[in-house]
Amino acid sequence: MNLTEFNQSDRCEHFSCPERSVSPAVYILLYVCSAAVVLLTVCGNMLVIISVFHFKQLHTPTNMLVLSLAVSDFLIGTFVMPTMLIWSIESCWILGIGFCIGFLLMASFLIMLSIYNIALIAVDRYLALSNPFLYINTISVRTTCIVVSSNWCVCVVYTVAFYYYSGTFTSSVMCPGECVLILNEGWPVVDLVIFIFPCSLIIILYTRVFVIAKKHATAIRDLNNHTRPRTQKITSLSMKSERKAAKVLGVLVSVFLACLLPYFIYSLLGDVIELHVSTFQKFFIVLYLNSSINPIIYALCYPWFRRCIKLIITLQIFYTDSSLINVLS
Repeated sequence: MNLTEFNQSDRCEHFSCPERSVSPAVYILLYVCSAAVVLLTVCGNMLVIISVFHFKQLHTPTNMLVLSLAVSDFLIGTFVMPTMLIWSIESCWILGIGFCIGFLLMASFLIMLSIYNIALIAVDRYLALSNPFLYINTISVRTTCIVVSSNWCVCVVYTVAFYYYSGTFTSSVMCPGECVLILNEGWPVVDLVIFIFPCSLIIILYTRVFVIAKKHATAIRDLNNHTRPRTQKITSLSMKSERKAAKVLGVLVSVFLACLLPYFIYSLLGDVIELHVSTFQKFFIVLYLNSSINPIIYALCYPWFRRCIKLIITLQIFYTDSSLINVLS
């Protein structure tokens, strides 16, 4: 799950530092577009964070997972994307070995955190749909916060341990102009297993979620075709709500997996196919663009998020008791 990882046998000539061959106008345009993407990522995810934090009606277990994902996306937009885009535009690492170490640590940690956040969302939707009564009685906001905190701690510990034990950083000794981690034997396999496990879990659980959602849709149609007592009506509404949440988060997961696919292929075939540094830079840019897309998905699929944006932009969140405003109706 690491930005640039290579075995000791990899040769340094893959990391030549080509001179920039674009015109000044294109060069400036690339930086303007990069700044726009970073601004969209940071501001969009900040709106999600403020919304879930501020409005008490949004303090639900699922939204705590959405909040964790938004925070990781915000950190990617703040610390990782600007550096990655500069590196890609300049075609050379110009920030030194110290910044290289910090960048690789932060990038790897946030990639891992995002993957496991998505996996937790898949688990949450599966539990909510497969056994809604058990979910309501056992999964609380407090429980979810403990799980989220544990996820962050595990990702931090694994990332630090991986970089401490796995290899050596180099920026200018062997390969001038590049930020590279040379891995010891065996660690790439460990890292790939840690990467494949949550991805497999996401695919398996969301396959189950869609099967269950289809069964719920059939059950709802059957209920609608008969005169229903009040308890059945409540059950129908609850099932519809869970199905809608599953669909929206299904879109979120699908987009994430699509953005992750190039990186996944690189992780599997990186040792077989020789790739230039600029190629896997593009893979990671696609992966990081997912952090820009997520707030757009929320805005398109969640009416409550659009209402929250309006309240935030108009500064109504500073009114007395604004946290009690009903944003779900």
